[in-house]
Amino acid sequence: MTDKTKTIYLGLSGEIVHPGIINIIKEAAKRGDVLVGLLTDSAIASRKRVPYLNYEQRKAVIENIKGVSRIVAQEEWSYIPNLRKYKPDAIIHGDDWESGFLRKERDDVFALMKELGGEVIEIPYTKGVNSSAMGEAMRSIGITPDVRLASLKRLIEVKKIVRIMEAHSGLSGLIIEKLEIQKEDGLHSFDGMWSSSLTDSASKGKPDIEAVDLTTRMQDLTNILECTTKPIIYDGDTGGKTEHFVFTVRTLERNGISAVIIEDKVGLKKNSLFGTEVKQELSSIEDFCLKIRAGKRAQITKEFMIIARLESLIAGHSVDDALKRAKAYVEAGADGVMIHSKEKSGQDIKEFCLRFRDDYLSVPIVLVPTTYNQFREKEFLSWGANIIIYANHMLRASYPAMLNVAKIILDDERSIRADEFCMPIKEILELIPGGK
Repeated sequence: MTDKTKTIYLGLSGEIVHPGIINIIKEAAKRGDVLVGLLTDSAIASRKRVPYLNYEQRKAVIENIKGVSRIVAQEEWSYIPNLRKYKPDAIIHGDDWESGFLRKERDDVFALMKELGGEVIEIPYTKGVNSSAMGEAMRSIGITPDVRLASLKRLIEVKKIVRIMEAHSGLSGLIIEKLEIQKEDGLHSFDGMWSSSLTDSASKGKPDIEAVDLTTRMQDLTNILECTTKPIIYDGDTGGKTEHFVFTVRTLERNGISAVIIEDKVGLKKNSLFGTEVKQELSSIEDFCLKIRAGKRAQITKEFMIIARLESLIAGHSVDDALKRAKAYVEAGADGVMIHSKEKSGQDIKEFCLRFRDDYLSVPIVLVPTTYNQFREKEFLSWGANIIIYANHMLRASYPAMLNVAKIILDDERSIRADEFCMPIKEILELIPGGK
């Protein structure tokens, strides 16, 4: 008989329900009332990829499983806060946490349950079930444009820092899609992709002067969209004429792009990293606000984001000027701001972020630390930043690698010595979905 006077705590993410999950719920129900601590989106995102299903969707699934008595939100990855709050008679978990990055969590739980006079119940891990493989299978199914589009806003809501890497091809997109590194604090991966006008132009052998039109860039973006699921932020340069920008917004939104970033400059584009070495002419605040408002009116969904890129520091103006412009752009409807600088100290960026946060607590701040790259993401977080874009590194890494291999073959008049610098053919075939 089940002892209904006892409460058995079970922590779950609840996104993938497989026989192992059903088994552990059954085992818990034999021992008492099952209190499920369902991890929130932010709790999961602190250690893994943001779940496909949101908290309410996952809750609707779990609360309808036989044996579950009650569900409470587990706001942190750690079980400790909820165990202290609800003081269950026991916590149940699969024995797969005896090793790996969950080992410390296990030790903490054992220590606390001993302090509370409770029990830790470990159930043998169900063999033949691989949650990681199931997650990979879900990714292989693909994603619809509307779900991808909405995913960036969701990431900003649940993650402290959203990590974005530049992609200029389907292959570079696949690397960003699949790369994961297990660290002590959980699984680290890139959250999305940056479609850079610089790298898109450079990969075509063209200068970064808005010479590649939207139609051509969308052809390359389609290659990335077809083999990935993560959100994409589009580098819209100046946005062009206001009358044209509305069509850019509609095209990007229709294809599932999550956001466009446009900069407040006019005239023939010159890359911002040239700074004051070339003429950098800023748009008037009034004109740029008109462009933002026109773009916001043109979009159909609430999820699409228009982010204003501030070029004041690039053009040699003050942080005060950047803040003045930022305030006007936010009031015009911008969903976030990106502050740019070529200074290596990063102190002008830090000052802007801290002062901007005094007035705007929740408006997203985007940073592109190409020149001030000595800072870690945790430091940017302390400044108040939300999104970090690594804006051109994939292309910059590929060029010297290709050049080196080409030189070796040209010099040796054969390719055998270049093999050590090349990915095996078998591996590249297996990298591409459907290539095996």
